[in-house]
Amino acid sequence: MEGDNLMYQEERLIEIIRYLNKNRRISVDQICDLFDVSRDTARRDLVKLEDRKAIVRTRGGAILPSSHNVIKDYTKRLETVSQEKQKIGNKAASLIQFGDKIILDTSTTVQACADKMEAMECTVITNSINQAEILSNKKHVNIQLLGGALQKEHRFLFGTSVIERLRKFHVDKAFIGVVGISENGLTIAHEEDGMVKKNMIRQAKQVIVLADHTKFGVTEFFQFAALEDVDLIITDKAPEPDFQHLLDQNEVELLVAEEEVVDVWS
Repeated sequence: MEGDNLMYQEERLIEIIRYLNKNRRISVDQICDLFDVSRDTARRDLVKLEDRKAIVRTRGGAILPSSHNVIKDYTKRLETVSQEKQKIGNKAASLIQFGDKIILDTSTTVQACADKMEAMECTVITNSINQAEILSNKKHVNIQLLGGALQKEHRFLFGTSVIERLRKFHVDKAFIGVVGISENGLTIAHEEDGMVKKNMIRQAKQVIVLADHTKFGVTEFFQFAALEDVDLIITDKAPEPDFQHLLDQNEVELLVAEEEVVDVWS
């Protein structure tokens, strides 16, 4: 089963680029064999790499574009982001206790938390197909997948039906990802995703934001919460003193994830 050999999509993208750097081209079938994924998953990986201008898609696969420097920079950035997310996700997962009722949003950093979760008795509410897919392989974890309109690219559900169902649940913790966190609160690019996050926060006793240090001081298009709505931020690196002071003013606790041993892929 594909989920039994689960790997973050970002990690697969790194390995696809590494393969291309060595072999110049890759096919959908090769991606399926290398990573034990479906053809649909392989195609989604190639679409994402093409959107980021990291590859040129061909019939049945992909090749490198002419600029190798762009690819090298892109690979390095993906590796860094992936490690940051793993650190933050691991720390976040360690806060989940037996019997907890939690909400997981759609962000990839929260996906790292889902992947690191132990297979213990708890209940997870999410509108993310990716999170549900990861957790379906963990025994004793009960999953409530919120139904609604499907955002195909990022595989999450949104809309009125999601929000209405959310309001029926009351949970211990909500784990929320952001694009930006600043004096303007928590922000994200798309209103439909932000409205779901806004209601997730309302239903939780404790609101835990997962954000790497690059999100600090950033303001995106749509504000879905104020800083005062947040109980705890888990990050990979301590912010500047001015930002730390802003968090203190809003009584937001900060937890910096320690370095962990990450497997180095050959």
